[in-house]
Amino acid sequence: MKDFIVLMAVLILLLPFPLQYALEQYNHHQKAEIQSYVYSAKEKARQEGYFTTAIKKELVDKIIANFHINESEILITTDNTRKYRTNQFNEAELIYYRIEVPIKGIIAAPAIWGIKDADNKATYIIEGHATSEAIPLP
Repeated sequence: MKDFIVLMAVLILLLPFPLQYALEQYNHHQKAEIQSYVYSAKEKARQEGYFTTAIKKELVDKIIANFHINESEILITTDNTRKYRTNQFNEAELIYYRIEVPIKGIIAAPAIWGIKDADNKATYIIEGHATSEAIPLP
């Protein structure tokens, strides 16, 4: 009976580790999907010269549809003026973007570790610059 009690205690202590591994795989998949959505939006913004309202809306809609996140939780910071391609490098032609998406459920079985649900989240941030491909009209 003593061995059975010890076995149950050990199983309870070791159970969170495989759960955490599975959760890490899920979170990695989420981040990879978000990166692909942002990359696609960035390429469209390069063609337009900036992140248009339609590009931002499409990006937010994809994230909301696949990750069940409220629209108010997604923060998108971009330049709102069209940038044009020039023949020489110029920082003024770079399109700045910063996308912040919350990732919920960072720790598996947070109650075991004394972590509240409000603290069991993080924000995944993708920030960068892209060169504009928009050509000014003569």
